[in-house]
Amino acid sequence: MSVKDIVLPLLPKGAEEWLRDAVYRRNCRLKPERYRSELERWYRLTTGRDPRLDDPQTLGEKIQWLKLYDSTPRKGRLADKWLVRDWVAERAGAEYLVPCLGVWDSADEIDFEDLPNRFVLKATHGSGWNIVVSDKRNLDEADAKLKLNRWLTRREAMTGGFELHYEFCEPRIIADQFMQDDSGGLRDYKFVTFYGEVQFVLAIEGRYADEISCTYLPDWTKAPFSYGYRVGRPGDIRKPENLDEMLGLARLLGEGFPFARVDFYEVDGRVYFGEITFTGANGLSVFAPVNYDLEYGRKLVLPEKKPFKGVML
Repeated sequence: MSVKDIVLPLLPKGAEEWLRDAVYRRNCRLKPERYRSELERWYRLTTGRDPRLDDPQTLGEKIQWLKLYDSTPRKGRLADKWLVRDWVAERAGAEYLVPCLGVWDSADEIDFEDLPNRFVLKATHGSGWNIVVSDKRNLDEADAKLKLNRWLTRREAMTGGFELHYEFCEPRIIADQFMQDDSGGLRDYKFVTFYGEVQFVLAIEGRYADEISCTYLPDWTKAPFSYGYRVGRPGDIRKPENLDEMLGLARLLGEGFPFARVDFYEVDGRVYFGEITFTGANGLSVFAPVNYDLEYGRKLVLPEKKPFKGVML
């Protein structure tokens, strides 16, 4: 059990958010030569384990290593939810993009009258900074703008975990078309790739308390393990009609990256690109049984060490 698991349940209401903000402000003041030691400390507090950055063995440990020592410039561009669209269009085709309704440098520029009744607002330079609007009549526009503008001032890399490639994203807001499949929500198919080779697929249906998740091998047989940051209820998730197309796209988009998770949706018989992430779930996803963490860690061959500027070797 980690320190986080022990301490957070004991905090009074509101204290956890205050603590996260305090950690964020502290991280923003750090010099780059401190990032490695702070990443090690964060990982130990979060997981109760040492990341063994000098000799990483498990997949989780190797993702921590990649955060500091794989400074491939285009990772920052592709983590940017606006800039990645051009790359996907060039590499795979614009038909795989979720239609974009607008892009802004500030939430104050958004005219909600111009947007349809349903849409999704996202900050382009981070992960999980989304506002899903299923009925515009119920949207508190002032509160949404306040939240969006606050996100624009944040540095994703410093919120915890030191995902340094996010430092090269440009803070913007985009509005995407609201997407829904026949489940009434949006099934999420997450393809884990090593240098473009699909290792397994995490499929998720529903969200939060109603979430069902299952891990599959590329041929859609159930994997002998589960993998994920949040463990949803076990259950079968329907094989996508266009699985072969998704596999081909995951190989194409993941090519050249030691680790990449490429996410897709399937709506009305068509495949849509969700995102590509190089440090999925901050490298905190868990295997059960745990021995698969080491098995897939052995499969992932790390590239030549190319640290981000200022990061200690």
